[in-house]
Amino acid sequence: MTISLADVERIAHLARIEIDPAEAEAMLSKLAAIFRMIDALDAVNTTGITPMAHAQDLMLPLREDRVTETDQHALFQRAAPAIERGFYLVPKVIE
Repeated sequence: MTISLADVERIAHLARIEIDPAEAEAMLSKLAAIFRMIDALDAVNTTGITPMAHAQDLMLPLREDRVTETDQHALFQRAAPAIERGFYLVPKVIE
């Protein structure tokens, strides 16, 4: 894919970025290098390769699914200014 100076200026306009001609030229060369790298990656044959979610085959350690804390619901609600049927009551904020 090729990019032109007009493309850089249009992108800057869409992003609401003020860019002078010297900056546009510098950005053009940087973007062209990025697109050359993308084209090189596109040229690689990936037929039969399964997509990966991560560059390394990592797995998080799993733990046993069991309760480790006691229910302190009533203790926490004792400090609440208003509760009703086990729910915290808060002031209405939207009219």
